[in-house]
Amino acid sequence: MGVFDSIRQVLGLSAEADASRDADPEDLFGMSTAYLTMEADLDFAPTGDAALCFANVDSTAFSRARDEVEAILELGEEEAGTTADFVEDSHGYHWVVLHDSDFESLVTSVHFAADTLVEAGFGSRLLAALFAFDRDEKTAYWVYSFRRGAFYPFIPTGNHERDQKVEFKLESVLDGELEVEDDTAYWYPMWPEGDAHPWG
Repeated sequence: MGVFDSIRQVLGLSAEADASRDADPEDLFGMSTAYLTMEADLDFAPTGDAALCFANVDSTAFSRARDEVEAILELGEEEAGTTADFVEDSHGYHWVVLHDSDFESLVTSVHFAADTLVEAGFGSRLLAALFAFDRDEKTAYWVYSFRRGAFYPFIPTGNHERDQKVEFKLESVLDGELEVEDDTAYWYPMWPEGDAHPWG
């Protein structure tokens, strides 16, 4: 099974079939308080980066929805300072990548992008939302799986390895504050390409 098939199975069809609850973009607002706990209790500070990952659809309606997201985020850049990039990774997945030193603005922007696609009827194309944190040159991500309706921690350490000890520490501290995925089989590693973030 290739990387593309693994992502599709764990974050896509298999996760949807095994979903314990419906995904809801409103869940993303849990990060508005969780980031304070990450910083105060775990010394992980927000990097100012977040991203929404989705599978593209070759349709006019989807293009319109994506254009709406892009237009509103451009307005947001002028008003709030949140910048957005639209990128495609090497696996063919699309990302809305957001940058802002104000973490709550990041959460609001990711929620807006996800909610717009859901309202347009493309919620099934949403795969994950990621929020990045740093501590001692180590980057940790909280990943929200739209197919599972839950968060999980992911800390890559290089060479397709991850720091599971710290991941479980994050889970133990944030469980209850976030809807954390209780089946670790769905803690899918979204490996960075080189030293970059998973979105490249």
